[in-house]
Amino acid sequence: MSTSTTSSSSADVTRARRGRRIPRWGELSQVRRADLYLRSSLYALLWLVPAFLVVVGILSADDDLASAAEAVVVLVAAVLALLAGTVVLRDVIALHPADGPLPWRSLGPLAVAFVAAAVVGLLVEPLAAPLMITVTIAVGLTAGGLRDRRAAWVVAASLFVLPLAATGSTRVAAACLAYGLFMMFTIRSSLWLYGVIAELDRARRAQSALAVAEERLRFSRDVHDVMGRRLSTIAVQAELASSLARRGDPRAAEQMLEVRGVAHDALREARELARGYRETDLATELEGARSLLASAGIACEVAVDDVGDAWREPAAWVVREAVTNVLRHSTATRVALTWQPTGPGAGLTVADDGEAGRTTGEQAPGSGLRGLEERLRPLGARLEAGRGPDGFVVRMIVEGDA
Repeated sequence: MSTSTTSSSSADVTRARRGRRIPRWGELSQVRRADLYLRSSLYALLWLVPAFLVVVGILSADDDLASAAEAVVVLVAAVLALLAGTVVLRDVIALHPADGPLPWRSLGPLAVAFVAAAVVGLLVEPLAAPLMITVTIAVGLTAGGLRDRRAAWVVAASLFVLPLAATGSTRVAAACLAYGLFMMFTIRSSLWLYGVIAELDRARRAQSALAVAEERLRFSRDVHDVMGRRLSTIAVQAELASSLARRGDPRAAEQMLEVRGVAHDALREARELARGYRETDLATELEGARSLLASAGIACEVAVDDVGDAWREPAAWVVREAVTNVLRHSTATRVALTWQPTGPGAGLTVADDGEAGRTTGEQAPGSGLRGLEERLRPLGARLEAGRGPDGFVVRMIVEGDA
C-alpha cells in the first residue's frame, strides 16, 4: 500500500515538472532580466576571451613547441583555471553585496590552478605569456569581485607576482596586472549596477505596499468618521424614540422615521466609500453637523467663513470628527464652530460645554483624534484637544494665515 502511494506521488511530481513551462524573456521581470544578462555576460567573458588568447598563443608559437603534448598541457591548465574560476564567479555573484564569509571552498581550487599554471609556464616557456594572461583574466574576473579588502589586495598582488615568477618578464607581468585589474573593475561595476537595479526594484515594491497600506488607512478613517457619526445619531434618535414610545407620545413614530432616514444616508455613504466616490466637502459637513446636533437637542453656532481652498477639506475632517465625538461621548447642550483666518491661533475651533468626565477628551484614544492629527501634520497644521474654561475644545491650528 505504501509502495503504491509513493509511486503515485513520484509520478505526480514528474508530471508537474514536465508541465512546468519555462517563462519567455518578455514574461520576466526587469530584475530577473538584469540577473540573467549579468550572469551570461560574465560567464561568456570568462570563457571566450581567455580561450581566444590561449588558442592564438598556441598557433603563433607552433614552431617553438617541442611537441604537441606541451600544447595539450597548456590547454588543460587553462581549462582547469577557467573551471575553477566559474565556480568562484558563481559564489561571488551569490555573495554580493556582502563582504563575507569568503567562499574558501571555491577559492582554494582557483588558487591551486593559478599556481599550477605558473609552474606550467616555467616548463613551457613559449606559451608562458599567453597562459599567464589567460589565467590572470580568469582570476581578476572572478576572485576580483570579492568585496573584502584584504582578499582584493591579495588578488591584485598575485596578478603581478605569479606572472613575473612564471615568465621572468616585467613587461608580461605588467600586462597581466593591467588585464587583471580591468577585469576586477568590470565585475565590480557590473555587480554594483545589478545591486542598484535590485535595490530600485525593492524600493518600488515597498512603495507599492505603502500605497496600499495608506489607501487602507484612508478607507478605515473614512469609515470611522462617516459611519461613527451616523451610528451615533441613530443611537441618540432611537433612544429618544424609545422614551417617547414609553410615554405614549405619537411623535415616537416620526422619530423612528428620522432614524430610518439616517440609516439610509449611512448606507448610501458606505456605498460611496466602497466605490471611492465620496469627497469631503466643508459646506456639506457643516450642514450635516447642524442637522445632527439639532436632532440630538444640541444647539449649534457656526461662524466659519472665508476658508481658503487649501484648508477646506482638512477643516471638514475636523468638523466631522469633533461633532461625532460630541454625539458619542459628550453631555453638551451647545457647540460652537468658529474659523479664525489670521493671527497666532489661525484655524478652526470646535468648542462644547460638555460636563467633565464625559467629554471628547476622556475618549480621545478611541475617538480618532490621534489619527486626525497624523493626517493634519503633513499639511502644516496641528491639532490641540483638551478642557477649556466652559467645556471641551478641539482646535486645528495652521501655520501662517489660513
